[in-house]
Amino acid sequence: MRSTAVSTGRRKAKPFYGWYVVTAAFIVTFIGFGSAYTFSSFVESLQREFGASRGTVSLVFSLAGFLYFGLGVISGPLADRWGARRLAALGMALVGLGLLFASRAQTILQVYAAYSIGIGAGVGCAYVPTLGAVQRWFVRRRGFASGLAVSGIGVGTLVMPPLATWLIAAIGWRDAYLVLGILAAVTGVGSSLLIADDPRGHGTGPDGDPLEAGGSAQVRHGVSIRDAVRTLRFAGLYAACLISAFGVFVPFVHLVPYAVDHQVTATTAAVLLGLIGVGSTAGRFFLGGIADRVGRDAFLIAMYAGMAVSLAIWAGAGGFWSLVAFALLFGVFYGGWVAILPAVVTDHFGGRHVSGIIGLLYTSVAIGTLLGPSAAGFVFDFSHSYVIPVAISAAANIVAALIAAATMRTASPVRS
Repeated sequence: MRSTAVSTGRRKAKPFYGWYVVTAAFIVTFIGFGSAYTFSSFVESLQREFGASRGTVSLVFSLAGFLYFGLGVISGPLADRWGARRLAALGMALVGLGLLFASRAQTILQVYAAYSIGIGAGVGCAYVPTLGAVQRWFVRRRGFASGLAVSGIGVGTLVMPPLATWLIAAIGWRDAYLVLGILAAVTGVGSSLLIADDPRGHGTGPDGDPLEAGGSAQVRHGVSIRDAVRTLRFAGLYAACLISAFGVFVPFVHLVPYAVDHQVTATTAAVLLGLIGVGSTAGRFFLGGIADRVGRDAFLIAMYAGMAVSLAIWAGAGGFWSLVAFALLFGVFYGGWVAILPAVVTDHFGGRHVSGIIGLLYTSVAIGTLLGPSAAGFVFDFSHSYVIPVAISAAANIVAALIAAATMRTASPVRS
């Protein structure tokens, strides 16, 4: 009897597998977005190599961003049907291949194809399915778990651009892409194998609750994609994300060139992207848990307002330390936005089709990512100044906050 009791105790002490899923999601987002956000470190090398304008080079990142957010509308429903693990592994393999092919590019069009399609399609395959998988494992601590999962984006932004800058200086931009591609493929695919969709397969409900306590029912709860998109709630979320995204991703392409234009060295300027990563990581780690306590809808509005204020600071920044302040502050609010958005979607539409609904919502972010950074680059080519695009980016997030506030007053189709 004693051995039976010990055995039972060990079974009860078994770690909740949801945290392994969160860890896998952290690594996938670290590798995927970290690789994407190294692009700013390569802008000068690509301009020099191919004689391209800043607007033309910026379009590479915009196309990649459009794909990795836009493809969620396909990868999300596929993950709901086939499982997130397969989609995430495929996506990480594509990220690695995209970087490898970019290292061999002979024209700017080949960079478009390798980087935009490889990284864009790769992250597009992995991101939404991975986030959707995390949502199904948690209810009470959904904001906190989402924050931890997507904090990989913040840490990736902190680590990968300086790493890329160092590699470019040490071995050249082509071999730098080669090294990053191998790292992405091996680490990303390996971590994807830890992802699981359904806590019932590991003998628990969400949050580790016993199945008999109702966890099984909560996993299944949710409305269809068709019913979700017909609601005012979804329309408001979509409009806010669309308008906000026009400005949110401008710093990831243009902050380093902006700093260099203001007499900051390229190596030091790359640190600014890392500081966005520092702020973003802090926002994702700590703000998700706060959102669980104060209300995730109100928290989302605050994130839009915070991004607007920080972008306004950038519009008036002229020296390194004012750019440091912008990077840290923007990172905190950007990280909080990314962390809480999937949880808000699951709160209002349930978990059964969450990957498909998140994927459809993220097409709004895809459009903003496609147009915002490239438009900022072309405005700079014309005016030789970033004041106008940065000011518009700040105003866009004010509008997004107002839309999100109005959306809060509409009826939610389901609570989960």
